[in-house]
Order: sequence, then structure tokens, then C-alpha cells
Amino acid sequence: MSYENPLFVAGIAVASLALGYLIRQSLGTRFLRQEADKKAREALEAADLEAKNLVLKAKDRAVFIVEEAKREEKEIKSNLDRMENRLLRKEETLEKETADLKEQAENLKKNEEEIAAEKSEVDHLKENIKKELVKLSGLTPQEAKEKLIKEVEDQHRIELKDLLQKFEKEKRDEVEKRSLEVITTSIQRYARSHVSDITTTSYTLPNEDLKGKIIGREGRNIRTLERLTGVELIIDEAPDTIIISSFDPMRREICRMALEKLIKDGRIQPAKIEEKVEEARLELDKRMYEIGEAAAYEAGVVDLPKEIIQLLGRLNFRTSFGQNVLSHSIEVAAIAGMIAEELGINADVTRKAALLHDIGKAIDHEVAGNHVELGIKILKKYSVDDRVVTAMQSHHEDYPFSSPESFIVATADIVSAARPGARRGTLENYLKRLEDLEKIASTFEGVKNSYAISAGRELRVFVVPEKIDDFGALQLAKNIAAKIEAELKYPGDIKVNIIREVRAVEYAR
Repeated sequence: MSYENPLFVAGIAVASLALGYLIRQSLGTRFLRQEADKKAREALEAADLEAKNLVLKAKDRAVFIVEEAKREEKEIKSNLDRMENRLLRKEETLEKETADLKEQAENLKKNEEEIAAEKSEVDHLKENIKKELVKLSGLTPQEAKEKLIKEVEDQHRIELKDLLQKFEKEKRDEVEKRSLEVITTSIQRYARSHVSDITTTSYTLPNEDLKGKIIGREGRNIRTLERLTGVELIIDEAPDTIIISSFDPMRREICRMALEKLIKDGRIQPAKIEEKVEEARLELDKRMYEIGEAAAYEAGVVDLPKEIIQLLGRLNFRTSFGQNVLSHSIEVAAIAGMIAEELGINADVTRKAALLHDIGKAIDHEVAGNHVELGIKILKKYSVDDRVVTAMQSHHEDYPFSSPESFIVATADIVSAARPGARRGTLENYLKRLEDLEKIASTFEGVKNSYAISAGRELRVFVVPEKIDDFGALQLAKNIAAKIEAELKYPGDIKVNIIREVRAVEYAR
């Protein structure tokens, strides 16, 4: 083989290069391995140092925890010792108290036994004493008790009567003084005039010649007018005047309005009379609503249903003992409202109940039943407040007084009806009331004579002194007053005055 062969030279060169590359790679790998070993040793040394530090910290923490646990254990043991000592002391105290209680119970038992023995002995002595007293007095215990009570009652009868009279007088004076202040203040603040309605209405004609037209041919016009309105027309009572007569003010008003319309129209005949009477009825219905609204406004009452206002207006054409019922109702509402305000009671409910207390009178001539029952039904039908119904239903004591407002409404009703000039009573009713009062007093035993005086406001009763003593006179006055309240209906109060007169007469000879 020749060294000058180019292929050979090229092969040697390639082999040299490959060998150099391998040698270089081997040296590089060895260097890298040495570097990696060095870093690994450094990392191991650092980790070993960190581990040693952690072990030291762990040892320090373990030592601290152990010491802390020992300290806590010591404190817990100390607390337990203290608790144990307290419990031991309490146990000793309880044992001592239990022993004391046991001793006290034994002492109490002994005392009870001694007391029972002494009580038995006392009872025995009492029985013996009672037997001796019965034997000596000849009276049983019940008889002796009754005799003693009677003797005490007889001894103190006069004193008891004086005390009772004094108590009643003081109580009555105080109540009357306060009530009079409230009522008189209310009346003073409200003074409404009353004009007593009668059974006739006068209508003045523009001239006398119209009477003939109103009468008509053979009286057919006047008969038609009387038939349609339910009134009686008196033509010849006075010049230029027609008297409309009826017990119903509403009928009289319809007739008056119809006459006014007929005279204004000028044509007076049966057909026109029917037309004008119907117009008068419709106009009066409208006017009654306006009157009801005005009455509610004057009384200070709001939120009334339209139907109630209409009925309220009808009361303007209704009278009771000559007193206009609507005027009376407005007056009662005003007085009741003032009394309620003075006493601090619900004034709105009181005023409304007082204004509507006679609402049943608007239909009592059309529907069967007394005006109180009809009024209750009307108010309930139109969902008026139950408090108002309760307050108005007792004004004639048909129902018990169940609220402060009911007392005030009844009082205001009596004040309005009983005051002078408010009502027009008949002589027959007046005499009958006096007679009834005297008859009631005469029914009681021991009454000698009785006289109703002061227009029936006072009843004087003379008694037999041998039958009625002073104490009995007080009771008799109460009994007569109670019977009057139960059997008679009257406005205001009636004073019952018992008169007992004892005369001692002796002659000197």
C-alpha cells in the first residue's frame, strides 16, 4: 500500500478527524460530569446543613412544647386540688346542715304533738264551757248569737242610720255637683230654640177669590187635594187663609207646596192637582235630603250613608209631644258631644249616636215596632259603627247601658226633652202621671198619704211613724224610687221625699 495514494491520505484524514471528535467529546463529557458532581455535592452539603438547622429548630420547639405542657399540667392539677378542697368543704357544710335540719324536724314534730295535745285539751274545755253556758243561759249557741246580733243592731241602729245618711248625702252631693257642672256647661254652650209644631198649618192666599177655585165645581178640587195629600182643608176659618189640618207634618207640607204650585200655575183642576202633588212629593224628597245634610253638618257628624241622611231629613216633619224630632236630635247631639268632651269620652261616637237615637221615628208610622228597635235595624242595615248602635239603643233603657257613651246619650235626651218649653204635654197625660205616682207610693205598707207635686217632679210620702222608723224610711224611699223607674216612663228625675212625723202630746192638769 502506498502512502501517496490520495484515497489513503483522505481516509487517514477522516479517521484523524473522527478520532479527534471522539477525544473531544470524551473530554467534554468528563468535564460536564465533574461539574454535575460538584453541584450535587454542594446541594447535598446545603441540604445537610438545612436538615441540621431544621432538626435543631424542631428540638427547640419540642422542648418548648414539653415545658408548656408541663406548666399547663401543673396549673390544671392546682385547679383540681382547689376544686377538690372546695367540694370537701361544701360536703362537710351540707352534712352539718342536714344534721341541723333533721334535729329541727324532730323538734317540730315534738312541738306539733304538744300543740295537738293542748288543742285537744282546749277543745275539751270549750265544749265544757259551752255546755255550762247553755245550762246557765237556757239558750243554744245559735240563739245566743242571734240575740247578740239583735242587741248590737238595736244599740247601733240610730248611729248606722246617721252614718248611712251622711255617706249617701256626701256621695250624692259630690256626684250631683260634678254632673250639674258638666250638664249646665253643655246647656249654656248650646241653646237651641224650639217651636212646638201643632196639628195645623196656615196658608195665606194672595186674594179671597182663589178660595172658590180651590173648592172647584161641587167641591171636586178640594176633595181631590184632600184625598191625594191625606189632609183636611178648612176654608172659612179666616179671610185670605186656608187651614191645613193633619197630625202628619209631612202631609201638611206636601199640601202646602202643592197649593203654592197650583196658585202659581193658575190652573186648578183635578188632573193638575195630581200633577202638582206628585211634583211636591218629589221636591220634598230632595228637600229632606238637603235638610238631613244640614242637620248632620250642624251636629258635626260625617260619613253617614245617603239613606240615613234622607231619613234624618224626614225627622224634620215628625213631632213628639209637640217637639220637632230633628231639632231635638240636633240638640241632643250637641249636648252629648259637649258632655263627652268634658269627660274625655269618644265625642264622635257620642254625637253620632245622639243624632241618630230617634232615627226609627222616621218610619215608625209605616212599619210595625217601636222606634228604638226600628232604629237599631236601620243602623245595622246600613253598616253604621256598632259602637254607635250600642250607644243609642239604651236611651229609653230598653237595653242595658253597656258603654259610657250610652249613659251620655240617655242623659242628653232627658235634658233636651225635659227642659221647659221643649215639649207640649196634654192635661190628660199630666194628670195620669200624677195619679200613677201616688198609686205606686200607696202600695207600700206603712204609707199614710202620698202627694205628687211640682208638676210630677216630686213625690211626698207621709208614713205611719209606729210602723216605719228612720232606718226604714231610707229603705222605703229607695224601694219607691225603684218601682217608679220600673213602671213609669218620664223625662228627667222624680224626687221621692219620705216624711215621718212623731208628736208627743201630754196635758198638764
